[in-house]
Amino acid sequence: MDIMSLHPAWLTPQSDANSPAIWPATASHPQGVLTVGGLSATDLVAEFGTPLYVVDEVDFRARAAAFREAFAPWQVFYAGKSFLTRTIARWAVECGLSVDVCSITELMTALQGGAPASLIALHGNNKSDEELTLALTQGVGRIVIDAGDEIDRLARIIEAHPIGSTPVPVLVRVTPDVEVHTHASIQTAVADQKFGFALAGGVALAAMRRLASLPGVELRGVHCHLGSQIMQTNGYELAIGRLVGLLAAYRDATGRELPECDLGGGFGVAYTPADRPLAPEAAAPVLRAAMAQACAAAGLKVPACSVEPGRAIVGPAGIALYTVGVVKPVDLAGGRRTYVAVDGGLSDNPRPAMYQAEYTAILANRASEAPPQLCRVVGKHCETGDILVPHVYLPGDVKPGDLIAVPASGAYQRSMASNYNGSARPPVVSVKDGVATVLLRRETIDDVMRLDVGR
Repeated sequence: MDIMSLHPAWLTPQSDANSPAIWPATASHPQGVLTVGGLSATDLVAEFGTPLYVVDEVDFRARAAAFREAFAPWQVFYAGKSFLTRTIARWAVECGLSVDVCSITELMTALQGGAPASLIALHGNNKSDEELTLALTQGVGRIVIDAGDEIDRLARIIEAHPIGSTPVPVLVRVTPDVEVHTHASIQTAVADQKFGFALAGGVALAAMRRLASLPGVELRGVHCHLGSQIMQTNGYELAIGRLVGLLAAYRDATGRELPECDLGGGFGVAYTPADRPLAPEAAAPVLRAAMAQACAAAGLKVPACSVEPGRAIVGPAGIALYTVGVVKPVDLAGGRRTYVAVDGGLSDNPRPAMYQAEYTAILANRASEAPPQLCRVVGKHCETGDILVPHVYLPGDVKPGDLIAVPASGAYQRSMASNYNGSARPPVVSVKDGVATVLLRRETIDDVMRLDVGR
């Protein structure tokens, strides 16, 4: 088969990987050198090395503000799992956002970053006693309950750690059986998966009634999450109808209307010039109208609503920088494929290997007049599937020592990084007005070896 026919239909030698839609707000490419936050890629790499993650603070704050303003008065939660440091938590709160976390480390990071406990939501399908205890004693704003066993655990911990007259605010995570158009690995609202209580068979309603009867617990409402990298509103609209139906069923069973409804997040971002993500100012009116219509039909007051934009805030604000080590043309029956191997890979970005996430890339350190050639950007790890960008046109003179930049790298890359093959995880720096600030330092080999206490 002709390998030229295997790449995406949108990808041609004329494809504009420099499109502003996929780069941070302050990014530019004068004389072929990528600049972000007033600093060139070459200068950043000279100071911090590669692989390197760079976050544009101006872009982050602008996207946070766009979601806050578009969805007001709804509450907007920054998704800690996408990428979280103390500084990121501080930025989120300064931008008027709350923070959702799903581990004890994320919870401690948010607290140490200055996020008030009342603005934090704790998620997780298998929360430990330690996580629940810390959430209770710190007074987090909500705990999202995910399973019957967790209700038992919560009751036991409340009994062991009395917190006075203030009840623990909880939401029930509901699985509304909504299948959105995204990869199966990041669909989180279909019936057959690990999260939440099913609507079918009255499972979610029974959990709600049980929680409402527990001493020390205040059932505030319901929560759902449809998945990630969602580009349309129809899934949210369907979920709203089903969540409101559940709220109405609870009212009919108990005589009480619950005051909160969290629609989760999963808003997509542009990884390639072909992606068309939902803008918050376009999505918010649709979701507000759907909520108002559903509540009117059910005879309910419109609850206080919230959303969790996930990667849509930090994802586009970040870029990854790599140094080319090997350029290897391979002649195949269907044509020539040029492999461009860089000094990172699935240890700092496992998403392409996990669920075929698509990215693009550019030459970031110089201009080139060489004709474009179809390349495959790969990592340095001992896996055939260690592919960062399977199809991209790069200049035909790309060579060892060049810098490659991958846009939309702020979310679910450094946060999912590993020490595979003994790799030390890369640093993250923020940039603004010509100043770079280290958010996470580079791991060293000593850091990695320190965990090996055997002899």
